[in-house]
Amino acid sequence: MVQATSPSFTREDWQKGYQSLRTEQSYWIDEIEGEIPSELQGTLFRNGPGLLDVNGQAYGHPFDGDGMICAIAFTQGKAHFANSFVKTPEFLAEQKEGRILYRGVFGTQKPGGWWQNLFDLKLKNIANTNVIYHGKRLLALWEASLPYRLDPKTLDTLGVETFNGTLAAGKAFTAHPRLDPETGDLWAFGVEAGPKSTITIYKIDPQGELTESCSQKVSGFCFLHDFAYTPNYRIFLQNPVAFNTLPFILGLKTAGACIDLKPNTPTKILLFDRSGKLTTLETDPGFVFHHCNAFEQGDEIILDSVCYQDYPKLEPNVDYKNVNFDTVVPGKLCRYRIDLRTGSVSREILLDRSCEFPTIHPRCVGQPYRYAYIGAIAQPTGNAPLQAILKIDLATGKQEAHSFAPRGFIGEPVFVPRNASTTSVEDDGWIITLIFNAERDRSDVVILDAQNIAAAPVATLHLKHHVPYGLHGNFTPEIWH
Repeated sequence: MVQATSPSFTREDWQKGYQSLRTEQSYWIDEIEGEIPSELQGTLFRNGPGLLDVNGQAYGHPFDGDGMICAIAFTQGKAHFANSFVKTPEFLAEQKEGRILYRGVFGTQKPGGWWQNLFDLKLKNIANTNVIYHGKRLLALWEASLPYRLDPKTLDTLGVETFNGTLAAGKAFTAHPRLDPETGDLWAFGVEAGPKSTITIYKIDPQGELTESCSQKVSGFCFLHDFAYTPNYRIFLQNPVAFNTLPFILGLKTAGACIDLKPNTPTKILLFDRSGKLTTLETDPGFVFHHCNAFEQGDEIILDSVCYQDYPKLEPNVDYKNVNFDTVVPGKLCRYRIDLRTGSVSREILLDRSCEFPTIHPRCVGQPYRYAYIGAIAQPTGNAPLQAILKIDLATGKQEAHSFAPRGFIGEPVFVPRNASTTSVEDDGWIITLIFNAERDRSDVVILDAQNIAAAPVATLHLKHHVPYGLHGNFTPEIWH
């Protein structure tokens, strides 16, 4: 008889992390366990939905929440916290009216039923998915529209970023750019989705100027959240999804609810070379939000991605805080081997455990690498909220874990190198993440030793409040506070 495993969390604890944070704050963190390493100098910027309701009217999905930037600045063994909402015109309008005025992509309709949403195709730029500091610009990113620029010191919203007019109004700019560690160029993309979709690839130089762009039409609807980068290729997995526009136009469903995975339909691999030439290959069906890394190896491209067997959307009329984790499709870290000579593609599972938010040493982007760090459930099987961080040795298969269960819930891990030199050991650095601590109803900034993540944290910084579950962020060695 197989003995049932006790849950690693309680739903009540997990739900607490989905409360809005309504205040903007700025303070030195004075409650610290352990010691902040003196070599840790710079700023961790994080983005995610800070408001999950408007005056008590709840958004239907957390991904529709208003973007809020957090900045944790480390200097001389101390740390400073600040947060600010990205004050888009839509955010300001809803705050002034005290009610939901716009439809959300994933689960939010305007109150009043389908009649109030009929033919309303305007989507609110929530600027809530990622934040990156590049070329002296701090940019809040949401993949369906233009970036918003903020002052890195005050976090004040400065307005949309058009890169001196090279990005036109209505254009999309990815929430997942990739930084070339060799050149310092930032590579990004935008998608105009439809029966035939247009993918535009952008290059932003180290000074923050958009210097190159090229566009290519591809057949089919493109739902692309992320891409992978190598020196010679920009790699996309075109998820085999269909978009039924009619319920969205008629106000019956949100855009995200109108997307479904096509059964028994291969995933397309889109390979753009340096000149923009497109090669299309096919692989096993599945759905991918995030890629871990890619690199070239002889005549092969190795691509590591978190793959789902189905599109993990919220079912209609289901409160996301009451989702049944037993029915949620788990993501698993997979490796694709793409043979450029034959066009054949194979796939294997690297981590057979529900996981998301992979990260690596930033110097390894597009290069061969050994170590990956990823958020995972606390138990080896089943599904649940992410409560652990795993380190995977891709050379040996060895796995190490740091679990925050039963009352801690993780955010995306970020790797910060101890030494910016390219000669440093690949795992010599820290993993920094925000943890929601349900026991204290507050969030912690946790610093782990990347070479020994199973050990006790190097430091745990207790914030004065909670931070709602976030999405993505990046570290810069520049200190802003």
